[in-house]
Amino acid sequence: MAGFLIALAVVYLLPGPDMILLLQTGARQGRAMALATALGLALARSCHVALAGLGLAVLFKTAPWTFDLVRLVGAGYLLWLGLRLLQAETSALVVAGEQRPSRAYWTALRRGLLTNLLNPKALVFCSVLLPQFVSPEAGPLGLQFALLGMVLVAVGMVFDAGYALAGAGLGRWLGRRPLVQRVQQWLFGGVLVGFGVRLALLQEI
Repeated sequence: MAGFLIALAVVYLLPGPDMILLLQTGARQGRAMALATALGLALARSCHVALAGLGLAVLFKTAPWTFDLVRLVGAGYLLWLGLRLLQAETSALVVAGEQRPSRAYWTALRRGLLTNLLNPKALVFCSVLLPQFVSPEAGPLGLQFALLGMVLVAVGMVFDAGYALAGAGLGRWLGRRPLVQRVQQWLFGGVLVGFGVRLALLQEI
């Protein structure tokens, strides 16, 4: 289990669209919205674990067009998020103490869900990592797979909550620095666009 936790920590510490989305949401919309986004990411990872258990990654191998379809839709979604951020008003980047309607939290949750769910690399990651830590001698394989999947989701939630809180702290700091807000907005927007382009150009699983 220690090796599994170390592998997860290394992956969750690597910069990716999930991390950027959490930091940006926390900076622009506050802690609660970022935590709602983190919940969406956790739901997406739960789906990936279930799909990996059902062997969907094998479908990607046997029918490459399914991988390409998910890849292109995911890339388009990341590009859309990045371009929206680049076009956003600077004054709207940091919102503090504002009461938000419940639908805003559902929007944040959905954004996290789609960002991760439409990334086929996340599914392939689950399909490759989890079986490495399943042993026939340790008990029922399905139960082991499910337990490892729950650990994967739980550890991801811990890291995501940390990024959400860090983003909220960044937002408070940026609130006193309008010029830096603009730089941060363009940096995070550009990074999301870059992730979208990289996903669109991905040729192999």
